[in-house]
Amino acid sequence: MTSSRGTPKSELTIIEWLKKQLEKYSDMLLDIVASKSREDVDVIALLTQLIKAEVTSSANAVDRPWISGTFASLVYTLLRHPSLKDERAAFVNSYVDKYDDVRYYFFHVVSRALDDAQNSDSKDYLRQNALDMLSSIEGNPDSDEELENFFGGTPEQKKHKLMSLSAHKKVAESAWLALLRTSLDKDQRKTVLRVMTDRIVPWFNRTELLMDFLTDSYDLGGATSLLALSGLFHLMQEKNLDYPSFFSKLYSLLDQNLLHSKHRSRFFRLLNTFMSSTHLPAALVASFIERLARLALHGPPAGIVVVVPWIYNMLKSHPSCTFMIHRHITDPEDLALLAEEGMDDPYDMSEPDPVKTGAIDSSLWEIETLQSHYHPNVATLARIIGEQFTKQSYNLEDFLDHSYHGLIEGELGREVKRTPVVEWQIPKDVFEGRLGSMMEMVLQEREV
Repeated sequence: MTSSRGTPKSELTIIEWLKKQLEKYSDMLLDIVASKSREDVDVIALLTQLIKAEVTSSANAVDRPWISGTFASLVYTLLRHPSLKDERAAFVNSYVDKYDDVRYYFFHVVSRALDDAQNSDSKDYLRQNALDMLSSIEGNPDSDEELENFFGGTPEQKKHKLMSLSAHKKVAESAWLALLRTSLDKDQRKTVLRVMTDRIVPWFNRTELLMDFLTDSYDLGGATSLLALSGLFHLMQEKNLDYPSFFSKLYSLLDQNLLHSKHRSRFFRLLNTFMSSTHLPAALVASFIERLARLALHGPPAGIVVVVPWIYNMLKSHPSCTFMIHRHITDPEDLALLAEEGMDDPYDMSEPDPVKTGAIDSSLWEIETLQSHYHPNVATLARIIGEQFTKQSYNLEDFLDHSYHGLIEGELGREVKRTPVVEWQIPKDVFEGRLGSMMEMVLQEREV
C-alpha cells in the first residue's frame, strides 16, 4: 500500500482503492466500539493491530500515522462517548501505561482534542473522559534510559524525540494544561487536586505553570482550598517553589466551621505535615496555637480532643512558645492593676497575617477554661497542658476519628466501680402549682 516515484499508474489505482477499503474497515470497527454492538469481539485489539501496521510501514512519516490515522480516531472515539468507561480503562491499562510511544502520542491527541472541543456540544463529556484517562496513567519514567518499550518499534535515531524524557514531559504538560484551561466543575477540580502530586507534577518541566490553577482552586473554599494548599506545599517542598503567602492562606482556613467540618480529620493530618518544621517562626506557630485554642471554646468535644494534643505537640516542638502556658507577673503594681481591672488579650484574632497577631504575647487561658469542660474526657485531656511535658509527643491519629457516637459509646461502655447515688423519690415541694398536682397524680397512678 505504499508507492514510490516509479510506481506504474495501474498499481497506484490499486493502492488508492486499498487505502479506501482500509479506511472503511477501520471506520466500521470504530462504529462498533462507539455502539458497543459486538461485546464478544475485542474490537480495540483489532484496531491496535491496524495501528501497529500503519506506524511500522510509515518509516518516513513517523508522526502522521499516529496523529492523523487510526490511532487518533480511536482516541477521539473513546473520549467522545460517555458509555465507554470500561474500554477507556482497558486502553489506558493495556497500551498507554505499557508503551512509551503510545503514551506520547496519546498526550498529543488528547491535547488537540481538548483544544478543538471548546465550542462543541460534546465538550462536557470529552472533558470528563479526558480527566478519567489522564488521571489513571500511572507510568511516569524518571530518565531517558527508562524509555525502552515501544509499540511501533524502537526508533532508529538515537536522538529521536521518543527517546527523550524532556519531550515526553513537554507533550504531557500540554495535555494537562489543555484540561486545566477548560471549565472544570467542583468535583472535577477536586479529582485533579487529589492526583496533583502523584500523577501531574512529575510530568511538568515548569511546575510554576500550576500556580494559577492552585490559587484559583484555593479561592473556592472548603475541602477544595485544603487540597489546593496540599499541592502548593508539595511544590514548595519538592520543587523549591516560592509562595510567601502559604501560611497566611493556611491560617485563614482556621475559621469557626473547621471543628464542625466533616473534613476535620483530613485537615489536621495536612496541618500536622505543614507545621512539622522546627524552623518556623515562633510568632507564626503561636498564632496557629492561639487560634485553634480559641476555636476550641465553641467546638464539639470530638474536635477539641484533636486540638489539645496538637497544641501539646507544637509546644513540645517549639519551646519558645511555652511562655504562653503561664506568664508570671513580678511587678506588684501590675499585679494589683490586673487583679482590679483585668487586662486585654494582646492576641488579635482579626489580623490575617499570622506573624502580626501578637499571639506570642498572649496566654493559653482557653485551655484552662477547657479544663472545666462539661465533658469529662475533654476536661481530663485539657489538663495535660498544665502538667509536666514528660511525653515526647502524642500520635494525632489516635484522636482524629473521634465522634459524638464514639464518645457516648465510651461512656456507656465504661466499667462502673461504684454505684452512683440517685435521688429516686421526688419531694412534693419541688413542684408547685398545677405541675406539682399533675406529678402527684402520675405517681399515684403508677402505684396503683
